[in-house]
Amino acid sequence: MAAVRDNVFPTRMNLTVTKARLKGAQTGHSLLKRKSEALTTRFRVILRKIEDAKLKMGKVMQNASFSLAEVAYITGDISYQVRESAKHATFKVSAKQENVSGVLLPAFEPDMQAGSQFELTGLGRGGQQIQKARAVYIKAVETLVELASLQTAFVILDEVIKLTNRRVNAIEYVIIPRIENTISYINSELDEQDREEFYRLKKIQGKKKDRAAAAAAAAQNELDELSKLSIQDGNLHGEIGAGDGQPGVRNILAEQVDDDIIF
Repeated sequence: MAAVRDNVFPTRMNLTVTKARLKGAQTGHSLLKRKSEALTTRFRVILRKIEDAKLKMGKVMQNASFSLAEVAYITGDISYQVRESAKHATFKVSAKQENVSGVLLPAFEPDMQAGSQFELTGLGRGGQQIQKARAVYIKAVETLVELASLQTAFVILDEVIKLTNRRVNAIEYVIIPRIENTISYINSELDEQDREEFYRLKKIQGKKKDRAAAAAAAAQNELDELSKLSIQDGNLHGEIGAGDGQPGVRNILAEQVDDDIIF
């Protein structure tokens, strides 16, 4: 199976751009990897807190149920008195956000209002048990708020960690290998082009040398022909100047015969 790569034209400009993409992908992979590790660490911490909160919740709700049973046994049904006395909420929940590696996690905190609307409830009998039950249920609600905050952060972190791990795996096993294959392809094509250019220049240089050698041979042949012609011309006139001891030199005076002059 052929390696998966991008369809790019093999040029040095594309090689530079692809190397920059590879550097960015490696940097992004490193950052996402560290983000995943930080989120996983926080996820494990929240998981331990949820386990402790659930165990604590079981004990608190058990004590709250016993306290309500004691109130019902001593004073009877006080639900109508509670409804009449409750004018506004004294237990509120405030929400805020916590940033963990770029992930906003909701955090819920209990907000108790000062004063109590149930000071006269149980004034005849069972007042101590009612106050005890109220305190136990307040603690139970605080534990519920803490557990709700942890559970919400747990769900959000679980989804974000899965998404981050998918991105990390995609970059590590898909994007980076594809870019590396593209770089290898561009390098191989550029090397092939360099080899072809070197071979072409070598052939051109060889052709130039052959032409220079042929021109030099032609010039040498022409010089040889000229020298042969000069030698032949000298042989034709060599007998005329032989008596003077100068072979090959034409004696103009010897060729002319003048009449004698008588005074």
